[in-house]
Amino acid sequence: MINQESIDKFRLELPVFEKNIRAFEAGEIDRNTLKGITGGFGSYAQKEGGYMLRLRLPGGRVSKDTLKFIVDKIKEHQIDLLKLTTCQTIQLHNLSADSVITLIRDALDFGIFTKGGGGDNPRNVMVSPLSGIEPSEFFDVYPYAKAAGEYLIDRMPSLHMPRKLKVGFSNSPENEVHATFRDLGFVARENGTFSVYCAGGLGPNPKLGVHIADGVCPDEVSLYVSAMIRLFTTYGNYDSRAKARTRYLQDTLGEEALRSHFLAFLEEARKEETPWPIEPIATITKSGCGSLSEDLALNRRVKAQKQDGLYTVSYHPVGGRLTAEKPAELFQAIQNLEAVELRLSPDGTIYIINLTADEVPAVLNVTSDGAQNLFETSVCCIASPICQHGLRNSYQLLTACVERLRKEQFADGVLPQMHISGCPSSCGTHQAGAIGFAGHSKKVNGKMESAFKLFVNGCANASELRLGTDAAVILETVIPEFLAALGRKISADGSTFAEWYPTHPEKFIALANEYADKAE
Repeated sequence: MINQESIDKFRLELPVFEKNIRAFEAGEIDRNTLKGITGGFGSYAQKEGGYMLRLRLPGGRVSKDTLKFIVDKIKEHQIDLLKLTTCQTIQLHNLSADSVITLIRDALDFGIFTKGGGGDNPRNVMVSPLSGIEPSEFFDVYPYAKAAGEYLIDRMPSLHMPRKLKVGFSNSPENEVHATFRDLGFVARENGTFSVYCAGGLGPNPKLGVHIADGVCPDEVSLYVSAMIRLFTTYGNYDSRAKARTRYLQDTLGEEALRSHFLAFLEEARKEETPWPIEPIATITKSGCGSLSEDLALNRRVKAQKQDGLYTVSYHPVGGRLTAEKPAELFQAIQNLEAVELRLSPDGTIYIINLTADEVPAVLNVTSDGAQNLFETSVCCIASPICQHGLRNSYQLLTACVERLRKEQFADGVLPQMHISGCPSSCGTHQAGAIGFAGHSKKVNGKMESAFKLFVNGCANASELRLGTDAAVILETVIPEFLAALGRKISADGSTFAEWYPTHPEKFIALANEYADKAE
């Protein structure tokens, strides 16, 4: 559990947050000054007015009580936009100054930390969303991630890091949380131990993580987190924010020295610290009842859990954006269902877990407005015009592509899940996708126009790990037609993108170049 001392320390900092929000509203400080202060509280001013607040939800878990808290606050503050993030959190958008000040206090009173949601702090610790219920997992990694998250919150008041720190735990090689290229990542192994990676990251100068060790005892996860903090604060770049992420340590130290320093700091941590306690793995005691109809058994949104007779329903709102009404609809559907909770995925999917066969149809019905196929589960960041740094509107591009491609009625899988970032920072994880786009510009007839840089062949699966490579720069208005042409080409071969691309990369590049030359 998060100790009371950490809660009290954060509460004492809140007047600083309010004072600076009020100063910004009065025009006494500028946006950049405000960002340097309020980011550490999990809040930023939006580019075109209003504020956002990022709720820290360890491992992306949302209990019924937490969902009800969110529903109540949406109503109280008339919140009209919620964004599911690639760090398994929920962002509340378009808030007034009064609302963001009240919400940050109310969240803390409820038990939700926003501290560290931004700024030079440890972010929300990420966990494979179906940890504990996934049939193919090696083991449930959530208790260890929870311990790491609590340890980081406990350490946060005394930390002064060069930049943010992202930690992830994967329960299998599927690696949905990108643990192998986070600042620090733990990947479960069949023998009940972890492999550990560090100093990876997406964005400018992307890097896969450095493999530190195998056979890591899960009870020592906090000591490995401590070693990473020691490494980062000792060798991280405090002079240049552009080079202050852990992945730049691979350039300055080299892989071998980085690994050596990490292990030396680990030994220091073992001598000086007691491992953070690990809570026992919770047992799901709910029993299944009923059986799925043939149609439901074949439904792509219904997954069988490793618990006999229990199921998960997936719901992916396009672009990971929730309407103001949807949380209330979800709560209404699950409030009286035993042991049911929500899990947030880094790609913007919500999983509703621990359902019996008899409970599945109603949940499917309330979530029927989401993505209809793999392509429509594509990922995007909040982007311009909300994000201060957003260059392009990634959500606008995604919705334009979805609208265009629904007309083609391609078979599921013909086009893959895309990852779209509004700028090179990769908040939409564009370098991790089979197809990715990053906000860019392109000169046409002497004028700079809205465009995106195309990336291809990224893969997060630990067994095929690779970063996508840039292939072309295409005008935003042309991209939907490029994807339609790509889909037609793959459909003509009776294939899917996953099967087609490995044997036709030259055809993909030729098509990309063809559309890169189009002006509209």
